[in-house]
Amino acid sequence: MKVLVLGTGLQGRAALYDLMHSPCVTHIIAADVNTHALEQWLARLPRDKIQVVQVDARDEPQVARLMQRVDAVIVLLPTTFHVAMARLAIANGIHLINSSYAPPEFQEIGRQAASRGLAILPEFGLDPGIDLVLAGHTIRQFDTVYQFYSYGAGFPEPSAANNPLRYKISWTFDGVLKAYRRDARIVRDGQIVDIPGREIFAPTNIHSVETEWGTLEAYPNGDVVPYLQALGILTTVRQAGRFALRYSGHCAFWYVMAQLGFLEETPQIAGLAPRDFVRLLLEPQLQFADDERDIALVRVDARGIKDGRPRHLVYQVVDRRDVQTGLMAMNRTVGYTCSIGAQMILRGDIRKRGLLSPITDIPAEVFFNELRQRGITVQQAEYEITGLSPANAAKNETELQKPG
Repeated sequence: MKVLVLGTGLQGRAALYDLMHSPCVTHIIAADVNTHALEQWLARLPRDKIQVVQVDARDEPQVARLMQRVDAVIVLLPTTFHVAMARLAIANGIHLINSSYAPPEFQEIGRQAASRGLAILPEFGLDPGIDLVLAGHTIRQFDTVYQFYSYGAGFPEPSAANNPLRYKISWTFDGVLKAYRRDARIVRDGQIVDIPGREIFAPTNIHSVETEWGTLEAYPNGDVVPYLQALGILTTVRQAGRFALRYSGHCAFWYVMAQLGFLEETPQIAGLAPRDFVRLLLEPQLQFADDERDIALVRVDARGIKDGRPRHLVYQVVDRRDVQTGLMAMNRTVGYTCSIGAQMILRGDIRKRGLLSPITDIPAEVFFNELRQRGITVQQAEYEITGLSPANAAKNETELQKPG
């Protein structure tokens, strides 16, 4: 197997680390516009398989020449490059994997890929990615689903939660702050409910989830409706949402900040947007020390009916920073997942061609086993639902509104 990795930031380095430790991979091209930091990182690693190439992704002829030397490309560039890189991959006869949401153009690109026997696998990181595989695998174990909750989280382990916010940055902080102001949609009592971005942290929109790290707060994170449609459960589900998890007190703090306008992006004072001010002030204070670990968590909680009986399933994937390599859990769960996707396609574990979806086209047990081999935990639990019959399952609000 020969693989090109375009974009060698934190997630890209995790993909490289995983590829270089795979006996199936014989050659890796690591390409980026700036390779100085990558060379420093690689200096303490075995790199006999890796060739580092400096390339600007806007130079499509040069990128095409690199693609002609490999079997697949993992694209971890900014999303503005993804359509062009997908078209270039198909033109040069290789498979493509990335961790970002699929833009509309991927539908036509996917048809072109299918006609050439190639696979395009977007949305294959942590979120989206692992969450979608978990969701599809869980929902296929029901006949009817009445409740679907999906949780994603990146937060410091308790010993590292040592600042007033009990939060540290394992992803781009600008992206976090944008998500803190993003509108959300959930399903409540069978009705689609729109939640303005300023209100996602309101007490009426959050709930608690019990975990091994104690009680965490869950707040709405984006629009659940497209996922319910893709899963085929929009018409039956009574309670549903996509949520992020944080330590207790996080939501109250950011709700006040949102109400006071600190998350707005319109420049107001000296040409500076309030959100940019918050980022510049807090970002240096929210960094992990070299010996501190982050936690990446994805959980799917579903309830419904299987073979005429009520059923409650919870799947969970957990990872922690590898202090020895320095790779954060957030880097590993994105980069490793992309690497696994490339290897599963090239090995033949994934046989479908064209535009693939992690919800429907990934052999879940094979993927879960790959995660376990890398020290990433995959857990399943089934809980008994007492006093809930199929006849009243969709109406039992006490049971169905108790997530986690």
